[in-house]
Amino acid sequence: MSKQPDFDAVVIGAGITGMYQLYKLREQGFRVKGIEGAPDVGGAWFWNRYPGCRVDSESHTYSYYWSEELKRKFNWTERFAGQPEVLSYLQMAAGVMDIRKDYLFNQRVRTATWDNENQFYTIQLEEGGSAPITTRFLFSAMGPLSAPQMPNVPGVHTFEGDWWHTGRWPRDPDSNAGAKIDFTGKRVAVVGTGASGVQVIQEMSKVAKDLYVFQRSPNWCCPLGNAPVSQEEMDGIKANYEQLNDFCNTTMSGFPHKWIDRDTLDVPADEREAKYEELYKGPGFSLWLGNYRDYLENPDANAVVTEFVKKKIRQRVNDPVIAEKLTPRDHGYGTRRVPQETKYFECYNQDNVHLIDLRDTPMTSVEPKGIRTSDGQLYEVDVIVYATGFYAIRGSLSRIEVYGKDGRSLNQVWRDEGVKTYLGLMVDGFPNFFTLVGPQNGTVFCNIPRCSADAINWHDGVLRHAKDHHVKVIEAKPEAQEEWNDLCVEKLSHGLIGKVSSWFTGVNKNVAGAQKREVLFYAGGAPQWRELCDEIQADNWRGFLFDGQPASKVSEPA
Repeated sequence: MSKQPDFDAVVIGAGITGMYQLYKLREQGFRVKGIEGAPDVGGAWFWNRYPGCRVDSESHTYSYYWSEELKRKFNWTERFAGQPEVLSYLQMAAGVMDIRKDYLFNQRVRTATWDNENQFYTIQLEEGGSAPITTRFLFSAMGPLSAPQMPNVPGVHTFEGDWWHTGRWPRDPDSNAGAKIDFTGKRVAVVGTGASGVQVIQEMSKVAKDLYVFQRSPNWCCPLGNAPVSQEEMDGIKANYEQLNDFCNTTMSGFPHKWIDRDTLDVPADEREAKYEELYKGPGFSLWLGNYRDYLENPDANAVVTEFVKKKIRQRVNDPVIAEKLTPRDHGYGTRRVPQETKYFECYNQDNVHLIDLRDTPMTSVEPKGIRTSDGQLYEVDVIVYATGFYAIRGSLSRIEVYGKDGRSLNQVWRDEGVKTYLGLMVDGFPNFFTLVGPQNGTVFCNIPRCSADAINWHDGVLRHAKDHHVKVIEAKPEAQEEWNDLCVEKLSHGLIGKVSSWFTGVNKNVAGAQKREVLFYAGGAPQWRELCDEIQADNWRGFLFDGQPASKVSEPA
């Protein structure tokens, strides 16, 4: 006789996605448990407390649009909220969902092993000696940007001063902000100029005696366009939430920006320039996701807007040599995620800010007194901030071992065969294991709170079907997985993003074996992904097996 698991469903992660997924499962009547490495909810917004950290999605869109109570109760104070405010929102959401009682905090998953005989997963936690947890269904909600990655250089731990990674910033015990650290008069090194690097550089430049920016890959940064939100404005947003929600549902990535329905080169040059000027000021991703419809597919169109942003850098940076160093050479505008900034380029006009271009003189080591580069120079500093980002999209999954039906781990399968999934939600050979905002999902290139909810709501239907029909095992058919992989490849091939090395395409120079491009997201856009998922559901859950059979052969509910 087979054993019964402790829980019907376990969710790994208590961030935006994990909390909602667990809540939906509990509301369906499943016995649930969440596992979270932090001592409380919040996910990325719990850990990333570095100076300047804020959301680059319009605050009112970066939220649980499905909750009338939250929409009514919470008032955003900035157009793009800072980290403490976002965390406050998520804490309120946890209260509304009454979710904390279902979570095991301060614990991380080490392994999850499928038990063929009993048809459930056995989860071992990292803490030695802890009791295993068994569950019928397992959901990964660890997030696409939750696995911090240090630079691949020797000597990091030999540094005698203070150092932190932005993704694991020390906390203030009395607030939602970062620890009260005074950088005034310090010599500070910031390694990295991605989204978090740009934000922290803006703040450090205001107080550091000397700020040394170690840049390997410059980015096409654009003004954020942040501003306070008055109560009157917030009341207007609340009154129009439904229309705002409906509009975001029509856009490619769930942001309140939509393509201009014209091709770049069909627009007269002076008119096009005026539109670029308007979009460049923001807010948010206006220029990136509200541009002419062809610029991320047509190289000639992309070259036009790239030259415009290049000109903006030259206008904002006084020293032409520094401006050139801050200008990307290896990709066009918009083909990587665009960091949003507030007077970032102007930082380099300050006497206390020094740019070290690691393309010319790579970092060779960290030493007790500072950072050494290939030209032999040692930059002596008091503090090092590693803004080197994350092993994105698949990184969090790579740091646990999920073992499937044949005993192989997911990491091994993806190393041997490349990343393949079905809908970005399941993987052949790994029954009852669901990935949220993971590889090949339609929710990765997206406004996460909105788009992950689409996947979670769709899971609701799958699990409801399983519960109604007493199904114990849900699997992805291998041929369906191949078809989905081919579709992801085909969609990505149409655009310029797939031709550029970035975290969108799985490339991370600090991770061994992550130098080859992979197809890690569905590039057809959120509306199209939703339509495909709905079509599959309407077609008897095409591509899925329920207890080894297509849905059409599963008996009617008892």
